Amino acid sequence: MRGYIRGVDALNYRLGRIVMYGIFLLMGILLWSSVSKTFFLPSLWTLEMAQFVMVGYYILGGPYSIQLKANVRMDLLYGDWTVRRKAWFDAITVCFLIFYLCVLLYGAISSTAYSLGYWKDTPVSYLFGVLTGTEEVGTLERSSSVWRPYLWPIKVVMIIGFFLMLLQCVSELFKDILRLRGEDI
Repeated sequence: MRGYIRGVDALNYRLGRIVMYGIFLLMGILLWSSVSKTFFLPSLWTLEMAQFVMVGYYILGGPYSIQLKANVRMDLLYGDWTVRRKAWFDAITVCFLIFYLCVLLYGAISSTAYSLGYWKDTPVSYLFGVLTGTEEVGTLERSSSVWRPYLWPIKVVMIIGFFLMLLQCVSELFKDILRLRGEDI
């Protein structure tokens, strides 16, 4: 468990430290949007690209936030509890979060398969087939905006982000188990 915790925490920490600078990319896009609307012809791509960057920033930063315990928590009772009681409570609630992330991950996989032109009922095997070269990509889904970007790249980012959050939640569960055993982490 300790090796898993070290590996996942290191990966999500490094990725989180990189992704946190995405806010500057978002600010640059929105600044260009304001400048182009004021002085030039308005850029068609800026607002939708800002939404895509914000999704990546939020979803890829999620595992880092979970790791740092920077997520929202009701501390009315929790702050006065013992370490062992907190570990029990966290172990139970993280199981609900793991279930929720599994549902989100399946939804992201289904949505990505749809955006790659797959309309049947086995999206996981289809995406595995696309990665291995045994399945072909169909008609790619595009946004309905004037800019009409392909949607599969942001959906792949969602899959990666949900998967990394799932890995981080399992790491947090392992930390709680070690705390319940009375071991140092």
